[in-house]
Amino acid sequence: MSDIAVEPAEVSDLSAASFEDLVAEMILRLGDDPEREGMRKTPKRVAKSLAFLTEGYHKRPQEVVGDALYEQSHQNMVLVKDIEVYSLCEHHLLPFFGKAHIAYIPDGHILGLSKLARLVDVYARRFQVQERLTEQIAQAVWETTRPQGVAVVVEAYHLCMMMRGVQKQNSKTITSAMRGAFLEDQRTRDEFLRLTTSAHEPL
Repeated sequence: MSDIAVEPAEVSDLSAASFEDLVAEMILRLGDDPEREGMRKTPKRVAKSLAFLTEGYHKRPQEVVGDALYEQSHQNMVLVKDIEVYSLCEHHLLPFFGKAHIAYIPDGHILGLSKLARLVDVYARRFQVQERLTEQIAQAVWETTRPQGVAVVVEAYHLCMMMRGVQKQNSKTITSAMRGAFLEDQRTRDEFLRLTTSAHEPL
């Protein structure tokens, strides 16, 4: 599993203009006219959208965390639930989306809560499969925070299953990854799973 960020030049030497040309060619080959009024700006919009949705290739978890690690003697589980996940399936380049639940047990340091959500985006904004995405999030928290344990669950709907193929609109995929105490201690793991599956109640 590679966590290494890729410099833009390593990803592609395509200029924005040439990428737009490729999108226009795709539209043409699919049977529409990229020059008609409603689609003249579509190649530019698509290029801009894909640049945003794959910007995770240019980010490293250490840079995202920065100095947001704080000395703290807290020894109990920290859980952030329902972090929105939006990614692109690497097989069909169709979206999958859902929620990530991340927990860790500090070992002398706590991490700024927003950084957990940002670490999700580092890996979600790439071409992905959900299984690898879940593992990469867990590994990033494990390596940058050095806690006693990390647990990640991702629940997602895949448009490649909903819009095409088997066309199952209500199927949800759930993946998990554990490190440290969550892997070694069943009670800790059970507590995490109980908290992530508890009913959503208003504060």
